[in-house]
Amino acid sequence: MKLNCVIIDDEPLAREGLANYVREVDFLKLSGTGENPLELLPMLDGGAVDLVLLDIQMPKMSGIDFLKILQKPPMVIITTAYPSFALEGFQLNVLDYLLKPITFERFFKAATKARDYHKLLNKPFASEEQNDYCFIKCGNKYEKILFADILYVEGMQNYANIFTVKGKYVTMLSLKSLEENLGTTFIRVHKSYIAAIGKINSVEGNELFIHDVKIPISRNYRDEVLSRVVTNKLWDKK
Repeated sequence: MKLNCVIIDDEPLAREGLANYVREVDFLKLSGTGENPLELLPMLDGGAVDLVLLDIQMPKMSGIDFLKILQKPPMVIITTAYPSFALEGFQLNVLDYLLKPITFERFFKAATKARDYHKLLNKPFASEEQNDYCFIKCGNKYEKILFADILYVEGMQNYANIFTVKGKYVTMLSLKSLEENLGTTFIRVHKSYIAAIGKINSVEGNELFIHDVKIPISRNYRDEVLSRVVTNKLWDKK
């Protein structure tokens, strides 16, 4: 299934460049382009769009202002030359924030995030009974681990440590395999760490804390951590 996406940017060259990128990605379909958000508002209101590639600085209406008026916005990836709007964008739950000039590699990473998030939103609901625990082979034993007990996972070269409220479990499973199976209540924060979102006590600089354990946040994952862990639950003075 392809994601229907639109490009909104007042610069013709920017629109064409993004359109070419979209055509290179097999799970994206270009459904429209426009030089200001109002042109594509009927299409967005009709629910025909899955993903918007949205510029910020535009003559008639800024991308940020446009996002604020949408009742049910689709997934949004900001495309801009101005890094100063990043925090405001993530407070509006944008999926990613791309700084111009945008490389295809960076674009593809953002598009993949959109595809994965779309799959997650449309994944059939599974009962809690089916998804509240797993069995992990640890040495010669199969250990039952409740997802609710997991604090974080540390990936090593050939194995992984699963830290829970009951202790540490060592498994030969890879960190990538664990990430794919743990689900949306966990988040990758570093090439070597996955954290349980509900167990994170604080985030400071490039580190997060679970109980008294300090876990690094790498630059590649920092924006997603702030968006999913902090921004969605942030109480701030308006």
